[in-house]
Amino acid sequence: MNEDELVRIQAIAEAALLAAGKPLSIEQLRELFLENERPTRQAMEQALVHLESACEGRGFEVKRVASGYRLQVREEFAPWVGRLFEEKPQRYSRALLETLALIAYRQPITRGEIEEIRGVTVSSNIIRTLLEREWVRVVGHRDVPGRPAMYATTKQFLDYFNLAGLDELPALSEVRDLEEIGREIEKNMQGDEPPSEQTLH
Repeated sequence: MNEDELVRIQAIAEAALLAAGKPLSIEQLRELFLENERPTRQAMEQALVHLESACEGRGFEVKRVASGYRLQVREEFAPWVGRLFEEKPQRYSRALLETLALIAYRQPITRGEIEEIRGVTVSSNIIRTLLEREWVRVVGHRDVPGRPAMYATTKQFLDYFNLAGLDELPALSEVRDLEEIGREIEKNMQGDEPPSEQTLH
């Protein structure tokens, strides 16, 4: 592949990522091309690496998350960009954030197990909110009386927190306590805008 072809693929990928408003996978980007001009997976990856380099020193970056790649505002410019939006960032209760952290670290986990660890009842509203935001999903039922639902995180959870996979969560040995995780997540919440990649680190 010559340099001109690579530049063209890079420009098409950039335009698509700008227009999509959501992460796009390598395959989704490749599908934008007609069959007779479709770049190989390797060529598309190379174009994205070049695009990432081209974004150096600019107000936005290419970020790889669980669902693919997206263009997003760099963390250091969030204070200024945030002023464009009049709505206040959505606030989440400590209980919701602790429940989410437990699901992320102990998945699959049942509501009863969450309650046992936290020592208090988990509100149905918390589980409903996490399901509606598509941050968690039911992945099965525990083979015990009552067959309680088991919850796990989703790709949308990973995308929102700028993670490519669960292995990017900080090690439990590095985590001070659930309350501190809750404070960290809450501090970085910006409504429906994805927080920076430092949110959970």
